[in-house]
Amino acid sequence: MKALVIGYGSIGKRHCEVLETLVQIDEICLVTSQDVAGKVCYKNLEEVSNLDKFDYFVIATPTFLHLENLKFIDERVSGKIILCEKPLFEKKYKFTPKNNKIFLGYVLRFHPLLQQLKEFLKNEKILYLNANCGQYLPSWRSGDYRRCYSASKEKGGGVLLDLSHELDYAMWLCGKFENLMSFQGKISNLEITSDDLCMIFGKTKMDAIVNVSIDYLSHITHRSLRVECEGSTYELDFMAGTLTKQDSSKQILNMPNLARNEMFLAMHKDVLGEQRYICSFDEGLDVMDAIDQIQRQNNE
Repeated sequence: MKALVIGYGSIGKRHCEVLETLVQIDEICLVTSQDVAGKVCYKNLEEVSNLDKFDYFVIATPTFLHLENLKFIDERVSGKIILCEKPLFEKKYKFTPKNNKIFLGYVLRFHPLLQQLKEFLKNEKILYLNANCGQYLPSWRSGDYRRCYSASKEKGGGVLLDLSHELDYAMWLCGKFENLMSFQGKISNLEITSDDLCMIFGKTKMDAIVNVSIDYLSHITHRSLRVECEGSTYELDFMAGTLTKQDSSKQILNMPNLARNEMFLAMHKDVLGEQRYICSFDEGLDVMDAIDQIQRQNNE
């Protein structure tokens, strides 16, 4: 198989590193303005004269370019697999792929403890899910945080879009939102044009109550969720690598040293294989529907 990675920032580089370890990938080319040793590099997609030779496309450009990239590829080739970094778009658009299978890179679905939690919850009545994620933006982004895409609303940055993993896995576990309320805004003195705090509260089609809080503010980096069920409580701490199940007895699963590339590797294997866990295009649209509701609620 031949792969084309579009975008070669930090996430594009990570995808490239992982793809190089897959035996079924025998060639990787890049779309980037950079010159990368040992790789065929195209300055833009228009330069790729033989687009059809590629079997697998990975879109790792800033969010505001996703629609343009997807349209370009879907109009010119067919029967291919496209993995687009999350979220699908920076705002809701009308776009339906006609020729190719598109998936979204919500890589947290490939955390073994989140997959284990999903298995546990198959036999549970979920009452309430509470998800929290926070990290101080200047510590998170290398270099001048004010210049990264996360700081720019215009480029599709902001905590809601950046950390939409929480929305995705909340719906993956509890179903689509039937209704939701939210706060989204900039409340700190960070020198950014994007939102630094988003709080979401709603009810899903499975009658679960979901509360999500995500921010660029916390000097204590954290990512965790707690799920309350009829007979038990589950708590997953992504930073510590622990999943605790508390019922009549207590069970703790540990995975403290999971390398981030392991999740990316599992994701690419799944996209190119069984497609069991990967976020489908329709599921990506469900996340965009929730994002659209939140954006409209806070821009009216």
